[in-house]
Amino acid sequence: MKRVLYNWDEKRDSLKVSVGIVAYNEEKNLPRILEDVVKQTYPHEQMEVVLVDSRSEDSTRDLMQKFAQEYKEEFFNIQVVDNPKRRQSCGWNHAIRAFTTEVLIRVDAHSSIPPEFVAGNVAALEEGEMVTGGVRPNIVEEESPWQQVLLTAESSMFGSSAAGFRREGKKAYVKSFFHGAYRREVFEKAGVFREDLGRTEDNEFHYRLRQNGFRLCMVPGIISYQMIRPDLGKMCRQKCANGYWIGLTVGVCPGCLSLYHFVPFVFVCGILFTSLLAWLSYPQLAVLMWSLYWLLAVGMALLAVKGQKKYPGHLLLPVLFFLLHVSYGTGTLAGLVKMPFWRRSVKGAKFF
Repeated sequence: MKRVLYNWDEKRDSLKVSVGIVAYNEEKNLPRILEDVVKQTYPHEQMEVVLVDSRSEDSTRDLMQKFAQEYKEEFFNIQVVDNPKRRQSCGWNHAIRAFTTEVLIRVDAHSSIPPEFVAGNVAALEEGEMVTGGVRPNIVEEESPWQQVLLTAESSMFGSSAAGFRREGKKAYVKSFFHGAYRREVFEKAGVFREDLGRTEDNEFHYRLRQNGFRLCMVPGIISYQMIRPDLGKMCRQKCANGYWIGLTVGVCPGCLSLYHFVPFVFVCGILFTSLLAWLSYPQLAVLMWSLYWLLAVGMALLAVKGQKKYPGHLLLPVLFFLLHVSYGTGTLAGLVKMPFWRRSVKGAKFF
């Protein structure tokens, strides 16, 4: 993918921006993303860094404090903020209340940003946009054949999702994206993140932005990377948790979700329904469903590895797809079952 590089004349007046990072037990990944921040081509004297620690039990906070001390003369301001509730949505609200500039750029601790990331967002904002972002491909934490196989599964449209922020490379106004740059007026008008949501706080927040008249501009050339979970167990647990929060969110903001969020749930329901029919001596529908699914899984696996370096583990891609789908769908089912009870506990919660 072609990147657009932005060159800045340090003598000109540039927009002051804040880069926010919320982290919990990220001692392994935090140094990498902090190094990415230091490498930004945007003038550092125009950058504030807001680091939010969610009561980490490792050395995450110490790394933040060390960064603040080491680079206090390079950036115009560095803050280390506490997030006592630990939930990520709460952490972002602390960052929103703490940042002091015109713009907050949200960056995940489990990610990587290229040197022109901040400059690219600022360029788009200075052209009149209020919220900007870009595509978000996946990368691995460590190079190994198995992680490359997991990366192929996660990056596949069949294994992950059709969400535009994962792969589109043209300017478009979208429903949501991974990393975003937000002008202060956005928070003043639309509010902050719902703290009773986990995993889906982005969906609800961006939905509320659109309801308040803001457009989310995906800009060509802006790119950031999310690291996949390093093993299959963690990846399946992540998918299950994502699905679980999809199920809960149906009860408070169904409009922020898309149909593709529920495809794994429909698949799991199909498994249960056809298995019941097979047990009642009507196996035809089960045979048809499984035949179509495995044909599609094999076909999508072949498409996913096209043009890539091949590993023996790629033979397991259809099985990996199945495990990811079942994990996500089962999580959604569990969330939907719990949703009526959970909704009563958060009824009336507002973050405006």
